[in-house]
Amino acid sequence: MSGGKKELVRAVKFTLFSISAGLIELLSFTLMNELFQWNYRVCYLTALILSVLWNFTLNRKVTFRSANNIPVAMLKVAAYYLVFTPLSAWGGDWLADAGWNEYVVLTVSMLLNFVTEFLYDRFVVFGRSIDTAPVKKRAA
Repeated sequence: MSGGKKELVRAVKFTLFSISAGLIELLSFTLMNELFQWNYRVCYLTALILSVLWNFTLNRKVTFRSANNIPVAMLKVAAYYLVFTPLSAWGGDWLADAGWNEYVVLTVSMLLNFVTEFLYDRFVVFGRSIDTAPVKKRAA
């Protein structure tokens, strides 16, 4: 498969896994927001952690097929979220307090997360270790 086609397939896989992580984030956020009526930040942070764990696991194994050191890769992802999370939580709180609908704020945050995390994962977290995991051969 050519390099361009490989990257397109990788982007599609990342998108599909991000959609599944987004559903986890949206459903858990909705549960906490509607059922428990916690403030935006608590709902957002809890839902974000759940979706990050899901997304990291799938993308490492399937999208980027990386054999790199898992704790090191997780630390790199944690570094991304040390920047993204406070900015998005603070910005989301500010917008929600300003009267924006919590779900519009969440959607904007998720879209920003999707784009920036793909680039960060592709070039920083898994950049040199892409496609290094052994390919499992199917039984004949």
